[in-house]
Amino acid sequence: MRKLASKASDGEGGGGDTGMIPQETAPVPALPKKTKQPKECFLIQPKETKEDATKTRKRRKKKITDVLAKSEPKPGTPEDLQKMMKDYYSSSRSVIELEELNLPDSCFLKANDLTHSLSSYLKEICPKWVKLRKNHNEKKSVLMLIICSSALRALELIRSMTAFRGDSKVMKLFAKHIKVQEQVKLLEKRVVHLGVGTPGRIKELIKQGGLNLNPLKFLVFDWNWRDQKLRRMMDIPEIRKEAFELLEMGVLSLCKSQSLKLGLF
Repeated sequence: MRKLASKASDGEGGGGDTGMIPQETAPVPALPKKTKQPKECFLIQPKETKEDATKTRKRRKKKITDVLAKSEPKPGTPEDLQKMMKDYYSSSRSVIELEELNLPDSCFLKANDLTHSLSSYLKEICPKWVKLRKNHNEKKSVLMLIICSSALRALELIRSMTAFRGDSKVMKLFAKHIKVQEQVKLLEKRVVHLGVGTPGRIKELIKQGGLNLNPLKFLVFDWNWRDQKLRRMMDIPEIRKEAFELLEMGVLSLCKSQSLKLGLF
């Protein structure tokens, strides 16, 4: 009986061992292979988005310049100057103060329609220039100011107005290679009819008492000309700030009293 029992137990044990082996090897590790795939995609995506972002930025810059280069230039108007001045001071001044900046239409000369050279434009707005300059004998003053964005542009304007100026005395009113004290001495020594320069230096000459605005009859902005970056003088923040500050140093009050006229070339 013991032998039979032992054989039966041996048979059961052997059958049990063979039945458990396939249960242990049944699960297949397939999940780790699937989880690796999304990780590879996430590593590639950030590089593509950075490159795409820089490409789109470069393309946008090119598109802006292309639009400016291909767009038809529009001549400046007195309304453009008035609006720009109001926009500049809108955040720092009250409604009443903004209204004080308004100038009547009678203060403005005919604007350049982009068909004029500087000489032809000045002849149109000031047909009696020869008589005016002959009667002008006050030192530390000018009859006409032409305001532009840079010293190089001022030199270009002086060369382009030879047909208009004739025997008129012209003075460069910019900071490049010329000290303020030298300009003050020159204005004190001789009579000057025309001044061409930047608003920053003209402002400084007024502050130091070297330039008196009362005899001034014409103030012309070099409004429509654009530099290599296609910017007008009033598109440059520093020039715009100095130009508006210059207007408030007596120019606006002279315009309102009808003794001074503004022009946009």
